[in-house]
Amino acid sequence: MTTVTNLCTLEYVAEMLGEDLEMLEAVIWNDDNLSYGAIVSVHTGADESITTLTDDGIEELKDMLSDARISQDTWHAFLEDFVDDPEIIARVKDKWPR
Repeated sequence: MTTVTNLCTLEYVAEMLGEDLEMLEAVIWNDDNLSYGAIVSVHTGADESITTLTDDGIEELKDMLSDARISQDTWHAFLEDFVDDPEIIARVKDKWPR
């Protein structure tokens, strides 16, 4: 594993990739969806933290989303598998194709 020297907040990653923040939060909620160490929690207070991704994590996420967008069917299946909130799914499905 390489040394991590850069972290990006999930909010910034969503902005960079032009993706829905809540959809990305749902995808990485289960940290098994990306390689170990790709998702880093940064504690900003006693009971507060933000989720960040390493550069490798961003690349993995981009690849995952690209693979899911091969077709409308694969995209919709991906959303159904990774996102539990029907409102987020409907909002993101409406943005097909990208």
